[in-house]
Amino acid sequence: MSQPTLAELTTTRVGGPAGRYLEASTEAEIIDAVRAADAAGEQLLILGGGSNLLVSDDGYPGTVLRIASQGVDTSFEESCGGATVTVQAGHEWDDFVHQSVLHAHSGVEALSGIPGSAGATPVQNVGAYGSDVSQTIAQVRTWDRSSNAVKTFSLSELKFGYRDSILKRTTDNGSPRYVVLSVTFQLPLGRMSAPIRYAELARTLGVEVGERAYALDVRNAVLELRKGKGMVLDAGDHDTWSTGSFFTNPVIPETEAVRLPDTAPRYPAGEGFVKLSAAWLIDNAGFPKGYGLAEDSVSGGRASLSTKHTLALTNRGSASAQDLLALAREVRAGVQARFGVELHNEPLLIGVEL
Repeated sequence: MSQPTLAELTTTRVGGPAGRYLEASTEAEIIDAVRAADAAGEQLLILGGGSNLLVSDDGYPGTVLRIASQGVDTSFEESCGGATVTVQAGHEWDDFVHQSVLHAHSGVEALSGIPGSAGATPVQNVGAYGSDVSQTIAQVRTWDRSSNAVKTFSLSELKFGYRDSILKRTTDNGSPRYVVLSVTFQLPLGRMSAPIRYAELARTLGVEVGERAYALDVRNAVLELRKGKGMVLDAGDHDTWSTGSFFTNPVIPETEAVRLPDTAPRYPAGEGFVKLSAAWLIDNAGFPKGYGLAEDSVSGGRASLSTKHTLALTNRGSASAQDLLALAREVRAGVQARFGVELHNEPLLIGVEL
C-alpha cells in the first residue's frame, strides 16, 4: 500500500507523509495492528475520518492506522427501554445518525452533519446544537494498550466533560492508551426528537426551547444550519477545509465573566461557572469572517477564518499546517489582549504546538 500524506487523510488537507500507513476494517485487525506496532516500539497515530487533527508539515514518523471498521447493530429494542445500538468505530458518524432517524431511534438527530467516524465521538464528547454524545452513550469497547486487553467502559467510567473524556485525557500526541473498537448507544424509540436545547435550532424549527420536533425535521434543519456555516464537508468549498470549530467555548468562573461586556453571551456551566461563545469573542476582538484572506496576512492569504463562521480556521487551497497555526496564534493572542480570556484548541495537534 502506498504511503499517503496526512493531507490526504485529514479534512484540513495539510500534513506531511506517514512513516507507515495501515488500514484495519475489523476489530481483530485493529487489535492486531496496534499490538504489532506496540511490540515493535513504533509511534502510533490513530485516525478515522481525520476531521479533528492538525498534523505537522513534516508528517508523522511512525505508523498511521486508519480505523475502517463498518457496521451498525441493534441488539435490543423495546418500547420502554428504547434501542441498544452498537456502531463500529470506523463507521461514518453521519450515516449512523441518519440510520437512527430512519429507524425511529431518537436522541442523536441534533448531531447530524458532523464529519468523522463514530469511534472518535466519545473521545472528544462530540456535541452541537445543545446535544452531545454523552447523553446517549451506554458503553465504549476499547483495546487497552497498557494492559494488552479489551476494556469496556460504562458511561460513568468515561468521565465525560465539555469536549473531554477519560479517553482524551489518556491520549498523547494522537496516540491513545485506549483504542476505540465500538460504541454502544441507548436511544429512545419514537419519531420525535429529544428536547431542543439550542435557541438557534428552536427558532429554525419554529418551536420553543425545551419542546420536541420530528427528528427528521431536526436533522434537516441542523444540516442546513451547518451548511450555512461551512460545517458540512464539500470538496468544492474551501470553508469546509478545516477541523470545524478550532477553539472550544471557554468555561470560566462567574467572577471573571463580570468584566466582559454585557452583550457577551454566557451560559450556565455548573455551579460558579459560565460558558462563553468563542465565536463572539473572536468576532468582537477584531477577527471577522474571512479574516486572513488578504495577501499581507500572517499566512499570506493561504489560511483564513471561514467566510461563513469565525470559529473555523480554513485552508484556502495551498495552506500549510504552519499557516493555520500562525492564524490561530494571532486570533488567540487578540482575544486574550481584548478580553483577558484564553482560547484552547479543539482539534488534536500532532507534531506541532499552538
